[in-house]
Amino acid sequence: MNNMVSHYKYVFQMQLLRNGGFLVFMVLIQILIAIGIVIGFTYLIPDPSKSSILYLATGAPTLILVFTGLVILPQQIGTAKADGYMEYIKTWPVNRSVILGADTTIWLLITIPGIIVSSIVAQFMFNPGYDVSWTVAPALLMIALTSIGVGYGFSYLLSPVASLAVSQVTVFGALMFSPINFPMERLPEWLQILHEVLPIYSMAEIMRASLASSTFTAEAGNYINLFIWCLLGYGGAIYILNKT
Repeated sequence: MNNMVSHYKYVFQMQLLRNGGFLVFMVLIQILIAIGIVIGFTYLIPDPSKSSILYLATGAPTLILVFTGLVILPQQIGTAKADGYMEYIKTWPVNRSVILGADTTIWLLITIPGIIVSSIVAQFMFNPGYDVSWTVAPALLMIALTSIGVGYGFSYLLSPVASLAVSQVTVFGALMFSPINFPMERLPEWLQILHEVLPIYSMAEIMRASLASSTFTAEAGNYINLFIWCLLGYGGAIYILNKT
């Protein structure tokens, strides 16, 4: 156990030293994105209702986590593959799961400032009607782990070019065609069915139910959906790392 902890600290420090400047930059970008979602999207709605504001306010944290795990992280892994850093990591005398664990901690940490700032800005500017539940911390953790896990899964499985393409489709789909900032009922029926299987809708539902528990509820199926996707993502990534 002590050996595992020391390996974790070593990998965490190495990754932090390598990516420190980039991570600080990404924290700032995420804060701007989150504020832009909460404030900027209201300009698209001539007279936003309280309900619309609440959707935007509770959707911003979900989008931060989606961008981090499904867009930024795969791009970073693609870069690491291309410059040979990924092969260098595999030579370290540590368990491959420790590498994923240390990286996950770093990615979790950089999402926190954006979520906090966007929530504070939304509260002071719009008073959207937050009703924060005790489930908010485990919900954030579950959503983050699922997003990061799925990002690891397809970025390790696919080539850098393919994972970049998937991440770009994801960011476009998350912004325009995912029920994060608006109700699911606005989408075509076929897309609603697709979102019942994909994890993004479940992420949004769980986040909304945690930040505005008197207005929204999440079903058990949403939690099961995220748990399955999380297992598939991390399980696939660990399998590929150990195989290669």
